[in-house]
Amino acid sequence: QVQLVESGGELVQAGGSLRLSCIFSGRTFSSYTIGWFRQAPGKEREFVAAIWWIGGTTVYSDSVKGRFTISRDNAKNTAYLKMNSLKPEDTAVYYCAASWGSTVVRGHYDYWGQGTQVTVSS
Repeated sequence: QVQLVESGGELVQAGGSLRLSCIFSGRTFSSYTIGWFRQAPGKEREFVAAIWWIGGTTVYSDSVKGRFTISRDNAKNTAYLKMNSLKPEDTAVYYCAASWGSTVVRGHYDYWGQGTQVTVSS
């Protein structure tokens, strides 16, 4: 059974940086696309970034492109989301998720972590 555990969320000032981690277990990590999503209070969960299982292709939402970087270390079964130039509107619970396919569609992700809170103060 696949399990995903996020960490690294905390309170940070606007303009600051954070790195989130997502530890994967239960299956072959390198066979899964990993996505990061976020959900702010009163809003739907939205796509942030994804890294394909093959080739390492990365995809970003327009709102984070140029500020966030997704990466993975298959030897450590871990994915990362490096977030720079953080803004108050980045405040949300951040979730990592795993999918068999190369997709940015929330409903196509099969496994989800419990989330980690990121709060950006102005």
